[in-house]
Amino acid sequence: MAVSDPAQLPSAFVEAFNARDLVAIDRLFEPEAVRVLQPGVVVTGDGRRRATSSFLALGIPIRISLRHAYVYDDTALLIGDFVIDGTKPDGEDVYIEGTATDVARRGADGLWRYIIDNPPGVEVGGG
Repeated sequence: MAVSDPAQLPSAFVEAFNARDLVAIDRLFEPEAVRVLQPGVVVTGDGRRRATSSFLALGIPIRISLRHAYVYDDTALLIGDFVIDGTKPDGEDVYIEGTATDVARRGADGLWRYIIDNPPGVEVGGG
């Protein structure tokens, strides 16, 4: 799943996520890419993979609608709406939605990979 256009990263992620293919998902990220679990809580490496595995374990497909892809040189900002909506194998209903703000970088091989995965995007409110 090689991505030569950063605007295609979200659809490649959806394909891998819905196939529950953690290896394919991991290939869409640079090795030390970070994932924001919630504002102020960031994981990388094995922590990022564990966080992704926990979403895969829900057994519910994801949908992502890309709003914008802003590209400058070898860096891209991707903004997209996502929804995970369905019923887990144990019968529990799940509904998670948000607007992610992600950053990708073009590697020396010409392929784009996520370097920052920020599903919570920007939370409004709080103190």
